[in-house]
Parts: sequence; C-alpha cells; structure tokens
Amino acid sequence: MKLYSWNVNGLRAAVRKGFIPYFEKVNAHIFALQEIKLQEGQIKLDLEGYYQYWNYAQKKGYAGTAIFSKEQAISVQYGVDGNNIDQEGRVLSLEFDDFYFVNCYSPNSQRDLKRLTYRLEWEDRLYNHIHALEKEKPVIICGDLNVAHQAIDLKNDKANKGNSGFTNEERNKLSRLLESGFIDSFRYFYPDEHDWYTWWSYMKTVRDRNIGWRIDYFIVSKQLETQLENALIHSNILGSDHCPISLIIKNK
Repeated sequence: MKLYSWNVNGLRAAVRKGFIPYFEKVNAHIFALQEIKLQEGQIKLDLEGYYQYWNYAQKKGYAGTAIFSKEQAISVQYGVDGNNIDQEGRVLSLEFDDFYFVNCYSPNSQRDLKRLTYRLEWEDRLYNHIHALEKEKPVIICGDLNVAHQAIDLKNDKANKGNSGFTNEERNKLSRLLESGFIDSFRYFYPDEHDWYTWWSYMKTVRDRNIGWRIDYFIVSKQLETQLENALIHSNILGSDHCPISLIIKNK
C-alpha cells in the first residue's frame, strides 16, 4: 500500500504545475494534501477511482487539507477534539478497517514566535486526538508538522536554534508523541541520513543548494511496525516549496 503526503502550497497553482499527471503516475492508495488554499467549489478534480475528502479553512486562500483515497472511509472527523473550532482546516482524520489516517497541517509559530503559545496548545489537542483514536485502532499521521525534530533534520541547525520550527518547545512536543508509542517512519529506515529535506525557502538558489528542513512526516503507531516497508522523500519533484513524501506499508 502506497501512501503519499504533500504540502502543495495552493492546490490550484499545483494543478497548473503538473499535479494531476504526478498524482496519476504514483497511483497512491491514499494521497493527502496540506495547504490547499481554497474553498468549496473553487476547484473540481476528476480523480477516477478516488473518494475525495476536504477540510477547508474559513479564511479564503489559506491553509486547508484534503485526502484522496481509493477506499471509502468508514468515518470522517474534521479538526481535533471532535470539533473544528480553529476553522483553519488543519486536521482531517479518516477511519479505515485497519487504521485511522490523520492528515495534519500544523500551525506555524511565525518568525517572531508570536503564535508559539497557540501552537503549543494546539499540539496538546492534537496529541489527545491521536491517542483517543489509537484506543480504537492504530494511527498513521502524515503532513506538514512545521517542526524539524533533530539537528540532522535541517541544514543550518545552529543558526536556526530557537527559531520558529526549531524551538525546544516544538521539538519536545514531537519527542513526546514519538515516545508515547509512535515511529518517525523516515528515521526508522534512515536514522543517520543527512541532507534529506522536505521544505526549502523560495529565496534564490536555496533549493538548488539543498538548504532545507525536514518538516513533513509519516508517523505511525508502533503496532504497525512489522508492516513498514519503506519511507521516501521525493525531493526531485517540484511544484511547491515542499516536496512529496511517501510511506509503503504491507497490507495486513
């Protein structure tokens, strides 16, 4: 089973840049998107063989998530804590026979960290949401989590220490999740690999020089460990300031 995730930084722009041919080529069982930046009715995708699930932000041209799945979900949850109170469309959770699939676009703490307090409170809500789901069946979390977990996960770790996405507070929240019974799938297969990133600034030559951050993840319940086959970062795929990532798991 192939699972894909991609922060497309605007789905309409991504479609103009070749998203549909890429989507068809990879033939994923589930494909999750973050930062779709649109509202209902602003795009119509003809994705034959896929069910479409959307969580739009109330604010126009902002945030939002979507999931395209070959299998129809048993149930759908929007947001966390059983509600969607942030109205930013950041979490979309689908229930399938063998697992929950949670698509997440974590809020950015912003350059001056003015949204850090909100971010940390949001992390607690997400943590509780994931563990509530896991009481029923294993969970697969994917998406743009807006944090580089370890120094190996960004090019200039010393210069960025304490900056948005690399504060101790944000990193500790991800550590807590992993220590509570979850696996960072990419690091599971490639614990010491350097220079693998999923986001690059749009500043000139930054991506060419691979000055990036790994802030997009597939994180899975340890119950699924024996089903893991590989986790990949597709850094050669353009069309966004992020690249797609994928997880391959064995069918149960």
